[in-house]
Formats: sequence, C-alpha cells, structure tokens
Amino acid sequence: MPDFEEIASINDFGDADRLDVFLGDTPALLIRIQDQFLAIEDVCTHDGQPLTNGCIEEGAIICPRHGARFDLVTGKALCMPATKPIQTFEVEVKGQKIFVRH
Repeated sequence: MPDFEEIASINDFGDADRLDVFLGDTPALLIRIQDQFLAIEDVCTHDGQPLTNGCIEEGAIICPRHGARFDLVTGKALCMPATKPIQTFEVEVKGQKIFVRH
C-alpha cells in the first residue's frame, strides 16, 4: 500500500482554489473547497485533456473542452461525453502540510 507523500502546504494556495501537482508521474490537481482538500487526476477520461482550468461547481469539476463533469470526491463521471471516472486520491492535512496517498 503506498504511503502518504507531502505534496504542498496550505500557504501554497494563497487565494487560489487549486494547485497543479504531480503524484509520481501522474498530473494531478489539489483542490481547496473552504476547509476541505481533495486531489484528482488532472486528465479528462473522455479525451485526455487537462481539467486544470475547469470550473468547480456543486462538488464537481467541469472539463473546459467538452463539458464533462466529474465528482470531486468519488471521481464519478456525471455527464456525457465522459463515461469513465477520473482517479481520486486520499488527502490528509497535518498542521499546514498537505499529504496525498497515491
């Protein structure tokens, strides 16, 4: 079972709601929604495009290219054109440090 890796600090966010990170070789987004931190793979399962600049609404991220929506907690594809989920990663916050299991 992979261990948690320190990936960022809460202070790294500033006013942003997300950070681009790599989990091993996997491009990922670390997302802050109020006091909750979530980590998802930064690749739309529909066409492989980054989700980086997608709008975050109602607990989902919307692919900026074709509008596929993904649940940020489960990774589930919520609408077409995506039919497969994105990968999500477990996050732990200890003090100001953010750790992700991948």
